[in-house]
Amino acid sequence: MEELAAQAAAALEGAPAREVIAWAMETFGSRICITSSMSDAVVIDLVSRQAPGIDVLFLDTGYHFPETIGTRDAVSAVYPVNVVSVTPAATVTEQDAELGPKLYARNPDLCCYLRKVVPLEQALGPYDAWFTGVRREETSARTSTKVVQWDERRQMVKVNPIVEWTQQDVDDYIESNGVLVNPLIYDGYPSIGCRTCTARVAAGADPRSGRWAGTGKTECGIHT
Repeated sequence: MEELAAQAAAALEGAPAREVIAWAMETFGSRICITSSMSDAVVIDLVSRQAPGIDVLFLDTGYHFPETIGTRDAVSAVYPVNVVSVTPAATVTEQDAELGPKLYARNPDLCCYLRKVVPLEQALGPYDAWFTGVRREETSARTSTKVVQWDERRQMVKVNPIVEWTQQDVDDYIESNGVLVNPLIYDGYPSIGCRTCTARVAAGADPRSGRWAGTGKTECGIHT
C-alpha cells in the first residue's frame, strides 16, 4: 500500500477535498475511519456526506475541556457518523499513582504518548487508512504533508483531504455549511488540546502557541 499512497499523492495533489474523499472511500470502503480532536467538525461534515455511518475516533485522554466533550456529544447527535471514544489503558488516577501527579507538566512527551499515541495506534488496528484534518499551514513540521501519505510507523495510509486549506478556507466552509465548532474556538483557543496543556492565545499570535506553551513542544506525536 505504500506505492498506492505515493501514486495517489501525485494524482490527487491540488484536487478538491471531495475528490480526495471519493478516492479514499472507493479504495478502502469500511476499512477507513476519521480521527478528530473535536475542535470543529469540518472533516466529519465533508466525509459523512459521502460516507454516512463512518467511524470517528476521538481520543478521550481524561484531561479534555468540558466544551470538547460537549462537542463530541453534539457531533454524535448531529452527524450520520459513529463516534468512538478511545481511552488510555490507565485512568488519570491510575497514571498518577504509578508515575506521579501532573505527568503532563513534568514529561509532556510521555503523557501524550501514553494517553494519545498508544491508544490511537491500538484503535486504528481494524483499519487500513484514516482521514485527518491536518493542514500544511498549521505548523512548520506539517508544511511538507501530502494529501495522501504512507504512515510507516502504523503501516497504513493517511488521507489528509484539507491539507491545502488555509484557515480562511476552514472558516468559510464552517460558515457556508453550518458546521459544528467547539465553542472554545471563539474564546481565545484557536488550537485545542487537553485543558492542562492548552492556554488562551492573544489575537494575532500563532494559533498553536497556546499548546504546551513554554515547553518547546509543538506536536503530540500522532502526526510525527
